[in-house]
Amino acid sequence: MIDPTTLALASLIIFCGALTQSLIGFGLAVVASPLLYIVDPELVPVPVIVMGFSISLLTLIRERGALKFNGLQYALLGRIPGGFIGVALLIYAPQAILGLAISGIVAAAVILSLLKFNLAVNRKSLFGAGVISGIFGNIAAIGGPPLAILLSGQDARQFRAALSAFFVFSSLIALAILAVTGFINVRHIWLSLLLMPSVILGYLVAGRLIGRVDKDKTRTATLILCSISSVLLAVKSLMEL
Repeated sequence: MIDPTTLALASLIIFCGALTQSLIGFGLAVVASPLLYIVDPELVPVPVIVMGFSISLLTLIRERGALKFNGLQYALLGRIPGGFIGVALLIYAPQAILGLAISGIVAAAVILSLLKFNLAVNRKSLFGAGVISGIFGNIAAIGGPPLAILLSGQDARQFRAALSAFFVFSSLIALAILAVTGFINVRHIWLSLLLMPSVILGYLVAGRLIGRVDKDKTRTATLILCSISSVLLAVKSLMEL
């Protein structure tokens, strides 16, 4: 199924991603997907989406008191067409070109955020972020950056709660789309089960650190993770050209 060295390395990567997401509200896929793709391409996107669903559900249960679901339904609606676009690109476009495109868009989002170019959070911007999230999510399980940057001005607890709620439902949407288009198999399920202990451990460790994360640190971590994701995807894609 998977050799012990690969499993150990993948487990460490998932632990770091789960720890990050549990602390700031997103980040498992941003941290894990580019690295896991190098370790074993079959770990992306399905097992990462399953892991993201699991850590999001745990985080949402912990932060449920801070949840304000205002408008998130529009982002979830956007995930549906975005998810099908992502699958179409997954089928027809070269992986290296997709990686470079995603890297460029994430980098542009980071630059816009640093320049204080903030979009108003409304139905249109939430739907648009959901569409982009769906595309990214079904290609490489990296659906966090669009919505994270849009919502980055919120209180840290509200930010974590809102993103966790979004990821719980959007992960189910992504998995459903991947299932009906034939992108999920039995090996994906077994890999997800083998990596699940790393998600739980990351969540438990984060529980001891959660009080140290404030709004400014949340925003900084968001931008750093997006930058890391952009660089790693660009390097991997250039190597594949």
